[in-house]
Amino acid sequence: PSCPAPTGRRTGDRVASIAASLTRNTILTLPRLRALAHARRVIAMEIDALSAMSARLGPEFERAVELILRCPRRVIVCGMGKSGHIGRKIAATMASTGTAAFFVHPGEAFHGDLGMILPEDVVLLISNSGETDELVRLLPFLQQQGNALVAMTGRADTAIGRAADVVLDIGVECEACSNNLAPTSSTTATLVMGDALAVTLSVLKGFRPEDFARFHPGGSLGRRLLTRVSDVMQRERLPFCAESASFREVVQAITRGRLGLVLVGTPAALAGIITDGDIRRAFERHANPMNLTAADIMSARPRTDADTRLAEAESWMRELRVQALVALDARQQVCGVVQLLSQEPGWSAPAPAPLTVPDSALETSGP
Repeated sequence: PSCPAPTGRRTGDRVASIAASLTRNTILTLPRLRALAHARRVIAMEIDALSAMSARLGPEFERAVELILRCPRRVIVCGMGKSGHIGRKIAATMASTGTAAFFVHPGEAFHGDLGMILPEDVVLLISNSGETDELVRLLPFLQQQGNALVAMTGRADTAIGRAADVVLDIGVECEACSNNLAPTSSTTATLVMGDALAVTLSVLKGFRPEDFARFHPGGSLGRRLLTRVSDVMQRERLPFCAESASFREVVQAITRGRLGLVLVGTPAALAGIITDGDIRRAFERHANPMNLTAADIMSARPRTDADTRLAEAESWMRELRVQALVALDARQQVCGVVQLLSQEPGWSAPAPAPLTVPDSALETSGP
């Protein structure tokens, strides 16, 4: 709509208000499907670029992996601009998955950081064009020092490509940028190639979750991977009852223990476990549950090693759809109980049907 002619003493304020309103309305009325179409076009173009790169993978990738596996020292990653940002991430991924690596900025290299690069290091040079000045200037030093060179580039017949021992092709047909200018598809391809390299090396080196935990001691991830069942299990005042205990005695023992369960037997001879879920199912399945004993409703032979990683124990509990494990020590005596306190989205209680668990399972009672 056309704007009214400005009049009065507050003309400036009214014009500013109308302009702001028009701007808001214009933004709000932009076709949403048009925005989604642009976003999907970008994603589709980058997926196509990755598919094409995957199809081109061959002996050069295997040579790069072999070169790094035989490297007695580190992988030095170098890149400029957007390639440098991606390079930092590649170096970090390698370092955290078992391949010693770090990033050296090409600009800083000429002001003393060249001393970080040792002759035994493999140097990974990232340049989509293959002619990045700051990287080309490094070549004489690296060649004189005898470093093995791996190039990630979109053009093999370039200064960097010709100097490299191995060339990993990260070329893309076009960038996802609407002007085909901003590094988009090419940086995604570089990042994925780096991930492929890092993960392949990790697998071939036999990198284990325990190794990953050693490199990630901080944060929730480190706690999950390093924490053992013995670190978090309930040790004190564990409720026990005899196999001959009456239904009423079982309920009373669960109530006193305040863990939602009772262990059947003794610490030295565990016969089974009963949870409040077992009590509810007893009411559903039996006309007169008060006639039952602990032996009738318990889940037999639950066990887990107190030294088991907590993340592994949690995985078992979710797989078995249970919320508690009984921890046994080296003498196979009860030393604690660990419970799954936080449920993941989608987790639900098991259906009221008999739960059959193999001997290798850890705990066999539902919530």
